[in-house]
Amino acid sequence: MYSRFARPLLFRLDAEQAHHLTMRGAALAGQLPGVSSLVAAQTRPHPALAQTLWGRVYGSPLGLAAGLDKNAEAISLFTALGFGFVEVGTVTPRPQPGNPLPRLFRLPEDRALINRMGFNNLGSGQMVHNLRRPRHAPVWVNIGRNKDTPNREAARDYVDGVRSLYRLADGFVVNVSSPNTPGLRSLQAAGELSALVRAVLDEVAALRPGLAVLVKLSPDMQDGDFAASVEAVADIQVAEQRVAGLVISNTTLSREGLKHPSRTEAGGLSGGPLAARSQALTSQAYRLTRGTLPIVGVGGLFTAEDAYARILAGASLIEVYTSLVYAGPGLPRRINAGLLQLLHRGGFRHVSEAVGAGVR
Repeated sequence: MYSRFARPLLFRLDAEQAHHLTMRGAALAGQLPGVSSLVAAQTRPHPALAQTLWGRVYGSPLGLAAGLDKNAEAISLFTALGFGFVEVGTVTPRPQPGNPLPRLFRLPEDRALINRMGFNNLGSGQMVHNLRRPRHAPVWVNIGRNKDTPNREAARDYVDGVRSLYRLADGFVVNVSSPNTPGLRSLQAAGELSALVRAVLDEVAALRPGLAVLVKLSPDMQDGDFAASVEAVADIQVAEQRVAGLVISNTTLSREGLKHPSRTEAGGLSGGPLAARSQALTSQAYRLTRGTLPIVGVGGLFTAEDAYARILAGASLIEVYTSLVYAGPGLPRRINAGLLQLLHRGGFRHVSEAVGAGVR
């Protein structure tokens, strides 16, 4: 029904208008009594897909990536669709409007999106209110700095995000890899990254020990720089057992192989063209950390086969966003069902057995 009716109607609208309409509908549906619970009962994943990570049960390895529900307004419905977890944000301490319109573009023949949103969000104060809504799976909060905060003071914004939201978040993702906030990606350099992550971890340790903290990296780093950043995070984990994992990867500035006229638009590219690079970086990070640091693989995942390949490459969890725009709300259920079949076909009784099996 989505592909035949809803998507053609939504795709007649400007991409961001369609996004706002979808979000309002999802938020409203989630607030109707009993609706999200009914949906959750019909989409519950098979137990063979469930994992316990960082003290919480993830019913499926499949999650919703940050960027769709920036303000956590529709978590009741999104956590009921069959996702094992949902990542909201990016949220900044103070509200900010983001970059000028237009700033979101569809590239259908490339199965991709380009966005230059610029961390538009209502701020952590509004997210506190929204995170009080019922949920059916863990919710992570992706935190960033305000655009007008210089990098030398960036740690303050990330720590403020933790301080505001630690009671209601099931984990934090430190976003230092968006291409749409000037200067942000320079925080990925090993030395800068280590100092920033330690500041976040110190705040978490003081307020809610054991809460998951993950770091999201860019696909556009040189291999040596990527390795240095992964190893910097891994060193903190080995020394202090506090970093929860890595999210690989954010959007890319590459435009290689694109066909759609919107390929010339500035911003971060997500979707199918990112798949190969994200897959390769997932394997690289798994090898670098010897499988000791859980990896969340994101970028270009559309099918159960894509999900299975990313898990074999070393991802304990995976995320989608662009494919949900193209395939609709039935996607999580279809991927979960297909993934279960692929695991059985591969001789795995449980999803955890497949993690990294392709690179060991």
